[in-house]
Amino acid sequence: MDSRKALDGQAMAIMVVLCLIWGLQQVVLKAAAADVTPLMQIALRTGIAAVLVGLLMFKQGIRISAGDGTWRPGLLVGFLFALEFLLVGEGLRFTTAAHMVVFLYTAPIFVALGLHWKLPAERLATLQWLGVALAFGGIVIAFFGRGQPNGDLAAILWGDFLALGAGIAWAATTVAVRLSSLAREPATKTLFYQLAVSFVLLMLATIALGQTGFKPTPLAWGSLLFQALVVSFASYLAWFWLLRHYLASRLGVFSFLTPLFGVAFGVWLLDEPLEPGFLVGALLVCAGIVLVSGYGWIKTLLGGER
Repeated sequence: MDSRKALDGQAMAIMVVLCLIWGLQQVVLKAAAADVTPLMQIALRTGIAAVLVGLLMFKQGIRISAGDGTWRPGLLVGFLFALEFLLVGEGLRFTTAAHMVVFLYTAPIFVALGLHWKLPAERLATLQWLGVALAFGGIVIAFFGRGQPNGDLAAILWGDFLALGAGIAWAATTVAVRLSSLAREPATKTLFYQLAVSFVLLMLATIALGQTGFKPTPLAWGSLLFQALVVSFASYLAWFWLLRHYLASRLGVFSFLTPLFGVAFGVWLLDEPLEPGFLVGALLVCAGIVLVSGYGWIKTLLGGER
């Protein structure tokens, strides 16, 4: 019997805070980019968080061994995790933080499509297909429904394309975890694989791309500490705790808040332009996320009707 429960006030408050943190992270990366490149920030934060998660695993008595059947899927999800953040780091060099967070958070749509293809129990309902259509319509509008850009249009489109690729890589990571032996392992073990493997790969990419510069300014250190301690360690563990105690379908409906927070923070803190076409596209993406990720909740509200 599933012991997970419907959302209460505590869970809703935690989810709002998590969405705020996740929406802010791209803005912080972009804000500190002049002192330390986004890719370098991501690589360093991943390494610090890997050490912290490793210490937590040791305290909990969780071990990784060659015979537990997790190392192959662990390497795969680590590679996909690294690919996601390589694309994030590179994409932020060309596009805005607001664009990055909206395209990155198309991931739930691609997760739903991947699981629909692989798992009969995860077949999409009619309402969810409507959400997929809305989200893809929003992606097209956000890409091409803009006026005169403040900058090189080709560069911005390339950054947006990398951001969308990061969302697809994130979705592939989620599907790989769900379909492998990692689905039955403690969340900290899965997170450690993601962090440890991606740290090695991201540091190699940072060196290969010549993005190792680090100016030790207060902004650079503040961004690094925020990314490592708050985003990659505390927020991920809080998310996994919520998944263990509450219904995932109820939690998923909150995911639309993250791109909204990201756009708001980008405009407020970085003075990023807010193109009407992009805003319409972003709202359609968010609506699609609600219909796909929140289908179980919506079905309950409608009295079980499909």
